[in-house]
Amino acid sequence: MKPPPDTMDNFQTVLRFFMNQKATIGYSFMALLTIGGERVFSMVSFQCPCNHDQNFAYGLTFLLGPAAVLMVLGLFFSTRLWRLYTGCCLNPMKLCPRGNCFGCLRAFMSIFTGACVAPIMWLCVALLNGTFYECAVSGLDDNLVVDLFCKNKTLKCREELARVPCDRSKLSSDERMELLLMFRAQSQILGWSLVIIAAVVGLLGTCCTNCRSKVSYLQLTFWKRYVEKEKERFDTYAVDYATKLAERNLQSFFENKDPEAFPFPSHKAWEEISAHYTFSRSEQCYSTLQRYVERTDKDLNPEKRPALYSEYGMEMH
Repeated sequence: MKPPPDTMDNFQTVLRFFMNQKATIGYSFMALLTIGGERVFSMVSFQCPCNHDQNFAYGLTFLLGPAAVLMVLGLFFSTRLWRLYTGCCLNPMKLCPRGNCFGCLRAFMSIFTGACVAPIMWLCVALLNGTFYECAVSGLDDNLVVDLFCKNKTLKCREELARVPCDRSKLSSDERMELLLMFRAQSQILGWSLVIIAAVVGLLGTCCTNCRSKVSYLQLTFWKRYVEKEKERFDTYAVDYATKLAERNLQSFFENKDPEAFPFPSHKAWEEISAHYTFSRSEQCYSTLQRYVERTDKDLNPEKRPALYSEYGMEMH
């Protein structure tokens, strides 16, 4: 039994909406994971040592450590980074195709900016919560900082400052609560400042990028859609083609006969479509793949025996 046409149209509309908003949904999901991770760290694994020698290092480690790990993971899982970096030790000019080093630098900045999203989310959530900051700042030994915290308070405040995040301080409950509220207020001010700075920088960056765009807004939107669809179809086509190649090789091996001819792109073709793409008004191309297939001087003689090799050798695991 087929569903009514109206139901299918509504489903397609909802699906199209989620596909168009997948970046927003992805960032929202990342934010929820960050908030959940921060709460787990705070309640389960974080235990402030409450002494002058360890508080600062311990609190700062929990505040900055996960941010550094998220940064590394963001770079590690960046397809664009590995597309630019792979093979550049043997061919440094790959980083600057056509001598466009500024475009390559912009690409690296874009990759780094994308990798900074998760760490900034972590820092914002951690600072707004204030637990890690309280522990870290209570272990500072700088006289100016301690004088600021213990201004108009007894001498015991300086001695017990490191124990304030715990419930072992000899200060009165009112004095301890006052210090805790001060630490939390400072942490939340830093957190909101970071949120505002990140939002303003993101807005200015987007404005600058769009202002310097060589194409109109609608063409830029089409360009983004094309790149997404090309990547999606490339992954599908690569899996299908790799499956056929594997079946051909296995059939040749088990049947003990010569393999059939199998057209395959040349190494030069792979290198050209893997290069960093820079837009040019002189050609109506939206990717290195389109630029390659529309060239009139490309080598159309496919490799019959696909292999991975170079003058230094290459091994795949």
